[in-house]
Amino acid sequence: MLDSALTSIFGTAESLVAGVSTIDFLLCCAASIVLGAAVAAIYMFRHTYSKNFVVTLALLPLIVQMVITLVNGNLGAGIAVMGVFNLVRFRSIPGSAKDIGNVFLAMAIGLATGMGFIALAVLFTVIVGIVNVVYVLSPFGKQKAPEKTLKITIPEDLEYDGVFDDVLARYTDEHELVEVQTTNMGSLFLLEYAVRMKAPGIEKRMIDEVRCLNGNLKVVLGSAAASKDVL
Repeated sequence: MLDSALTSIFGTAESLVAGVSTIDFLLCCAASIVLGAAVAAIYMFRHTYSKNFVVTLALLPLIVQMVITLVNGNLGAGIAVMGVFNLVRFRSIPGSAKDIGNVFLAMAIGLATGMGFIALAVLFTVIVGIVNVVYVLSPFGKQKAPEKTLKITIPEDLEYDGVFDDVLARYTDEHELVEVQTTNMGSLFLLEYAVRMKAPGIEKRMIDEVRCLNGNLKVVLGSAAASKDVL
């Protein structure tokens, strides 16, 4: 009786789902729903999101599965149809790289469940979920701290070569003396370093230690771009 729901009114056309049983169809639907929720959870992990997009991701495998079922496993036709849907979405609303990646993940799962490869879809979702968590929690792809310019004023009688190296090594990942110039009619020297801080919030401690070495003269720490604009 229920199998009649999967019988086309046009007869046994090869492009429709005449050969799919109700139980198999419902099993694929259940897998698509569960895996769609998993895709949404993967997307939400340490990422800003909107509920509308999360719900769309959760439903997308089910929608793609239906398309693939209707075209009787014809991947070319199915991908063409779903590609049009995604072009419409991303032409109207700007999407980030993670948005696009998760949409393709949801589509891949829908393709697999639509073809009946439920175990493959589950395995694929688990692998992607684990890899996503590893990448998010690891420093992989993390941007370096922005380069800053440290300007230290010292008295003319101070031998500056290497005097600040120990302090800078403790607070920066990279530091390089890029310029030395005289100031205040030659009575002072101005040292300019290019530095990358090891962590945010440690600038004051570094400056305090530098001031102990330069006789409490002027110390300036700012962005490299701002310093270049001033020059």
